[in-house]
Amino acid sequence: MPEPVTPMLEREAGSTRKQKIRALFDGLAGERDKWLARNAFFHEDDRNYMRFLIPEGLRVLELGCGTGSVLHALHPSRGVGVDFSGPAIDLARSEHPDLEFVVGDIEDPATLEKLGGPFDVIVLSDTVGYLEDCQALLASLHTLCVPETRLVISYYSPLWEPVLWLAERFGAKMPQPPLNWITSDDFSGLLDLAGFEVIKREWRQLLPKRFFGLGRLVNRFLGTLPVFRRLSLRTYIVARAQRRRVSAQLSATVLVPCRNERGNIENAVLRTPRFCEDLEILFVEGNSTDGTFEECERVKAAYPDFKIRVLRQDGKGKGDAVRKGFAEAGGDVLMILDADLTMPPESLPKFYEAIASGQGEFINGTRMVYPLEKDSMRFLNYWANRVFSWLFSWLLNQRFTDTLCGTKVLRRDAYARIAANRAYFGDFDPFGDFDLIFGAAKLNLKIVEVPVRYASRSYGTTQISRFRHGWLLLQMVVFAYRKLKAF
Repeated sequence: MPEPVTPMLEREAGSTRKQKIRALFDGLAGERDKWLARNAFFHEDDRNYMRFLIPEGLRVLELGCGTGSVLHALHPSRGVGVDFSGPAIDLARSEHPDLEFVVGDIEDPATLEKLGGPFDVIVLSDTVGYLEDCQALLASLHTLCVPETRLVISYYSPLWEPVLWLAERFGAKMPQPPLNWITSDDFSGLLDLAGFEVIKREWRQLLPKRFFGLGRLVNRFLGTLPVFRRLSLRTYIVARAQRRRVSAQLSATVLVPCRNERGNIENAVLRTPRFCEDLEILFVEGNSTDGTFEECERVKAAYPDFKIRVLRQDGKGKGDAVRKGFAEAGGDVLMILDADLTMPPESLPKFYEAIASGQGEFINGTRMVYPLEKDSMRFLNYWANRVFSWLFSWLLNQRFTDTLCGTKVLRRDAYARIAANRAYFGDFDPFGDFDLIFGAAKLNLKIVEVPVRYASRSYGTTQISRFRHGWLLLQMVVFAYRKLKAF
């Protein structure tokens, strides 16, 4: 029976493996551009998706940067790359003089201490396969993080191990040492052990070769579909630290877009709990014909102890009202409450607690967990909502059970980032919900759903047309597919 391996022997074996890896990459440093060119289609697609995950202008740290081509492609405001191959770092410095490069072992805490964080994004691109102890490295990264930092990890799927082995034997890819072949589920477990939580996972490149244009078609359409995408070569994971943002008392604005809701205005004020010291209720009235604006002004005058403001909408639609209201809001936390009050205002403190505690960075209400009140949602609407929720969960890589619940909550700084990134999607959203949902997903915000008990209206009629708005929802699915998947 073999003797158990002692920790010292484990460290020595690890050191020997690491020395071999370093020697291999020292020798390959001068040939790296040749290998990148030989598999240009694969690398171009990989860089394209990394740029999708990581907007320009952030502070980016790449661990295991090689000659710095990934870091350069991300256009960071401050870019720092670390690699233990001296020749690779020499090339990186000569090719990308605007970036910072450090020679060092990323598994050595002394190397990380010298980097001068925090960073907005930490990238591990094709690095985890070479690590001695993935969990220990991940755990050591907390000193370089703030709560908003995102960990972006990309690596090869274990399903492709025999294919890559053959490609290497036939000279179609760069030689590499034996790797850690880790499934996405196993890596999620490692992140959890190291104090990180997964925000989303994606799989890309079902066909990593151009093949006269066939590769691009397969990857854009077949490779993004459920089941097929799990067979792809590349796995991408976005995670954040579980150490949450601790905030002092935050002020809040409850934004109430309202059109022809005169009978609900006073109740919107009276039923909203005072869940923070500085609470503002902001009505944005949409040119009603039933005297809603005048009712908002009356309620404002009738309750001087409440902080109430009233605006009249310039444009049309809920989306326009939300953007106008958020631009004028004074709270640290921005909350939308539909004026029909079918989402009970009494539930708002749960949304506030979820955002203030850092449990989520974008809080979405869901009406689909608890039983619905009789006649509160029509049969066809219910099942359409179920189908659309499944589609959007696939498109956004985060779980959604109800995309059309009007109550959405986020911090002001997160909304400012969504607004700044709005050009990526354009002015596409007639509902006012998807502009926020797509923007939050694109920025890798942690999305959390809060179940609410959906109630019937006590005043007015629904402003939703099943077939007209159902058609618009289908257009939203196609739009999201083009912007978030098939590009």
